[in-house]
Amino acid sequence: MTLPGRVPPLLHSLARLLPEQAREAVSWSGRRWWWAGRLDVEGLALGSLQMLAAAVAAYASSTGGGTRISFTSDGAAAAFASYAHLRINNRPVQGFAPLSGFRPTADGWVRLHANYPHHERALFTALGAERPGEVDAAVRGRTSAEVEAVVTAHGGLAAEVRTPQAWADSEQGRVLQAEPWLRLELDAVDPALPRPGNAGPLDGLRVLDLTRVIAGPSGSRLLGALGADVLRVDPPAIPELEDQYVDTGFAKRSAVADLGGAEACRRLRALLAQADVVLTAYRGGSMARLGLDAGSLRAEYPQLAVVSLDAWGDRGPWAGRRGFDSIVQAATGISYLYGGAGDDGGWRPGALPVQALDYATGLGMSAAALALVAARRQGAAGSAHLSLARTAQELLALPGPPPGTEPAALPGPVLRSGFADYGSLTYVPPPLQINGHQLEYPWLPPRYGSADLAWR
Repeated sequence: MTLPGRVPPLLHSLARLLPEQAREAVSWSGRRWWWAGRLDVEGLALGSLQMLAAAVAAYASSTGGGTRISFTSDGAAAAFASYAHLRINNRPVQGFAPLSGFRPTADGWVRLHANYPHHERALFTALGAERPGEVDAAVRGRTSAEVEAVVTAHGGLAAEVRTPQAWADSEQGRVLQAEPWLRLELDAVDPALPRPGNAGPLDGLRVLDLTRVIAGPSGSRLLGALGADVLRVDPPAIPELEDQYVDTGFAKRSAVADLGGAEACRRLRALLAQADVVLTAYRGGSMARLGLDAGSLRAEYPQLAVVSLDAWGDRGPWAGRRGFDSIVQAATGISYLYGGAGDDGGWRPGALPVQALDYATGLGMSAAALALVAARRQGAAGSAHLSLARTAQELLALPGPPPGTEPAALPGPVLRSGFADYGSLTYVPPPLQINGHQLEYPWLPPRYGSADLAWR
C-alpha cells in the first residue's frame, strides 16, 4: 500500500526488515493534505503511521498470525495533536511555559524552552536574569548566536532561528545529511520466535521504555495499546511534567528509579534479561555512563532490540546537546519557513501546526523495534537510531503540497472519556484499526511512578 500523491520514503527505511505481505496488509483512507502549509507535514504523519502499521503486521506474521491494519487521515491528524485534545477534569492541558517561545535578539530571533524547572533555572543563570521580565531585555542585548551559545553552555535550551540553508551549511546539518532517517545496525543471531499471545497483536512482548517528553512515550503508548507490556522508568531527580505524562501514559506502567544506584541497577538487569525491546531517549553519553547505550546492551543481551532517540544525532559537534521539537524546528529552518506577520506588523518566526517531529520520530522508534523483534525469526537482531533533527531534515526534503492546495477542515476526532487516577479524562483513541475494529487503550494512565521494577 502506498500513499497517493507524493509519497514520503519513510517506509523504505525498514524495507529490508518488512516483508511485502506486511506492507500489503496496511490500508488507509481520507484526505492527503489538510494543514496545507509550506511543508508536507501530512506526509510525515501518514508515512510514519504507515510504517508502524506495516511493522505491526510483520510482527503479527512472525508469530503465526495474520493482521489487517488500517487508519484514516482524521485519526492521524488527531493522534498528532493528542496533547491539544486531552482534557483532565475538563481543563485543557498546559502548553508552553511563559518563558518558552520566540524572542527577538539584536540581529534576529531565538527560540527558548523553559517548560521544565531545571531548564528555567539554567536560562535565568545564563542570561543573568532573576525575573521573567528581565529575560527579554537580556536577549535583545545579544545576537541570536550569542544567546544560543550562552544558554546551551549553562545547560539550558535556546536555538537561533536559522534559514534552512544556514542549517544545511552548518557542520551538524552536514553530518546529519549523510545519515539515513532511521539507521539500522544488524547482527546475526540464533533464530528465535517472538512470544505469541492472544490478548492483542503484541501480547507477550516486553518493552522497557526509557524515554521522556513526547516522542518516545507517544510511540510506546501504541505498543501498549496493541498488547505489549510496556514499563516506563523515569529518574527521580527530574520528574516528568504531569500533563505531559498523562497524555503519553496510556496502556503502560510507570516506575521511578535511580538507575545509578546498586539495587535499582540489579533489578534493571533482571528486567533486561527478559525484555524484548529497550527504547532510550536521553542525550548522547548519558546512557553510556550507565551501560545502557546500544553497544553495551547489544553486547550483553544479543537478542534485545535497542532503539535510541536523541535531539541532534549521535555524531557531530551537537551530539551531546539537549533539544526538543520546538528547538529543533528553530535551528533547522522550519520556524523560518513558517514565519509571517506578527502582531506588530513585522516578521516573526512560526511553527508547525503540530509537534510533528516528536510524533513521527516516536512512531519510527516503535516501528523499528517491532521490525527488529520480528527479524529474529530470520536470525537477525540489532539496533536502530533516530533523531529529531534528522526527522526535521526529512520533512524539509519532502516536496510540499501542490500549488493552490488550501487547508481543509477534517471532521472533529471521536474522543473517548474515562475516569482514572488523575480524574476524568477526555482523550484521543489510538489511530489504528485492527482487522476492521478500532484499537482502544486497555487502561488509562496510572499514577506516575506507581509500578514496581518487574514485568507484568
